[in-house]
Amino acid sequence: MTDIIIITLSTLGTLFILLAAIGVVKMPDLYLRISVTTKAATLGIGLILLASAFYFNDSAITARVLAIIVFMLLTAPVGAHMIGRASYFTGVKMWNKSKIDELEGQYDYKTHKLHSEDQKPQKNEKSEGKTQRES
Repeated sequence: MTDIIIITLSTLGTLFILLAAIGVVKMPDLYLRISVTTKAATLGIGLILLASAFYFNDSAITARVLAIIVFMLLTAPVGAHMIGRASYFTGVKMWNKSKIDELEGQYDYKTHKLHSEDQKPQKNEKSEGKTQRES
């Protein structure tokens, strides 16, 4: 019975990592690639680690595996967010078929501040930011 659980978890983990690799190749822009790799690869790594915990059947290894999984779940989304944010603010273009850009007009390129909906920048800052982003 344990062998079936190990095989199932490791196979599912491998498939999710394969989907992440395919997503890196197939997705049209950086932001979608980040999303695919963060979600699919984190899940795949977690499943493979769980399979190794079942395989070794040792409390010390299981504790380490759980610590690694928690660490991955806490750090992968934060890292992806920071990479995406830095990419957006340095001018990496979104896919041309993207319909919503919620940050458009919210970033002031002169002061490098991100404004909320309540604190929208003035129109001259908005137009300057847009021209800098498009160039």
